[in-house]
Amino acid sequence: MNLKMIAAILVIAAVPVCAQAQKPSAAKVTNADAQKVLKIISGDKAKTQTYCDILNLGVQIEEADQSKDAKKADELIQKIDDLTKKLGPEYVALVGGLQDVDMESEDGQQIGSVLEALDRLCAK
Repeated sequence: MNLKMIAAILVIAAVPVCAQAQKPSAAKVTNADAQKVLKIISGDKAKTQTYCDILNLGVQIEEADQSKDAKKADELIQKIDDLTKKLGPEYVALVGGLQDVDMESEDGQQIGSVLEALDRLCAK
């Protein structure tokens, strides 16, 4: 899975949750934030499984979009929203802040490498 796809899935997952927990001035997401999320998720088998479930649902959303099945995509997005809440506020803040990160910048690339490390947890 490429980095842009990962970022897109994470942003899709975060939008409904972030809309509910929005703060007036959100701090910029950093590599340290991403590292913290990696540590939290990788240290908890249930959260690791939840993260992997979110990735799998993201692939299904892409398939639903390709087949132009908006109803199925909406249902899958709702499932991702429900699962995202289980990963905790640090994860929600990270994915919500990704919208403002230039993934081509040095910071963006560092965050992207952490996201790839998260993905590798699912390859086991």
